[in-house]
Amino acid sequence: MRNPRVEQYSTTDTRRAEGFADAVFAITITLLVLELRPPEVPPGQLLAGLLHQWPSYLAYVTSYLYIAVIWLNHKHAFLRIRSMNRGLHWANLGILFTTALLPFATGVLSKAVREGDPADEPTAVALYSLVGTFLCGTWVVFFRYLGHHPALLDEGVPAEFFIQETTRAWLGVILYAAAGAFGYLVAPVIALVLFLAVPTFYAITSHGLYELGIVLRRRR
Repeated sequence: MRNPRVEQYSTTDTRRAEGFADAVFAITITLLVLELRPPEVPPGQLLAGLLHQWPSYLAYVTSYLYIAVIWLNHKHAFLRIRSMNRGLHWANLGILFTTALLPFATGVLSKAVREGDPADEPTAVALYSLVGTFLCGTWVVFFRYLGHHPALLDEGVPAEFFIQETTRAWLGVILYAAAGAFGYLVAPVIALVLFLAVPTFYAITSHGLYELGIVLRRRR
């Protein structure tokens, strides 16, 4: 027989998970700013020093955009979630774990590009790509889990929604892996372009591919 007391505590609402996630995103974005430091240059060379740090600015913008997009996607996903169980909590923590790695990967990448070392740049690009691939992979787990546990979703959420969301997450895995491969084997600049393109794609589709398809069909 089922134990109603156990069932009562097997799921919780989403408020604490959302609050904790917002705190992690806020702290992670704050850590990105710490990589922007005044250049150590002699008097009269401040402008040149600031311009020399352009890789740090590019890395900051890219990672800030990425974290902002993660927050938007996270928010829109939780609009469709009614309750959390242990498995979904762990899937959510996986997303936050990899998001928190972005300041480290960003710092390594900006330092390598700023110093222009041809031996270190491909390694830094590969590291950033690995974090991005891992992060998209945690979204695959998150969406697949939701797809297999419809009882956690709000009423009216179609089954196709999280099927397409899983596809969108897999696309990120492929693109980040490709960026790392091209950046390591061919030219780091290719990876930098893709690192900007992937968050842009996720920003455009933050409501989900399912709803984006509905909007596009209505405009025909």
